[in-house]
Amino acid sequence: MTKEKSYEMTMLFDFYGDVLTDKQRELFDLYYNEDLSLAEISEHLGITRQGVRDGIIRAEEIIKSFEEKLNLVARFGKISEDVRIICDSAEKIISLNNANCRSPELNACAEEILLRAKGLAE
Repeated sequence: MTKEKSYEMTMLFDFYGDVLTDKQRELFDLYYNEDLSLAEISEHLGITRQGVRDGIIRAEEIIKSFEEKLNLVARFGKISEDVRIICDSAEKIISLNNANCRSPELNACAEEILLRAKGLAE
């Protein structure tokens, strides 16, 4: 399993994990978050390795299908990137203003933008 797939699956799990059954959540958590092998999970839960694999694959299919329909993870990524760009731009405005104009009003506006953008990121 690649780090990229693991990251993608844990993001999907964070957004859609509540739609899974308790057993699917447990299998998914042990595999992706605790980084246990199928054999380790099988031994830990007293089920077959194939049962573990099937449960994880089913959980992946469910959360992927929710993302295909709702696009929450994709939208979250886009919003996060936009907020980062807004913060960077506001900081640049403050820096340029301090170096050139020294307008308190311009600084106040840029700081307000920065404050609200950082609030969105939380």
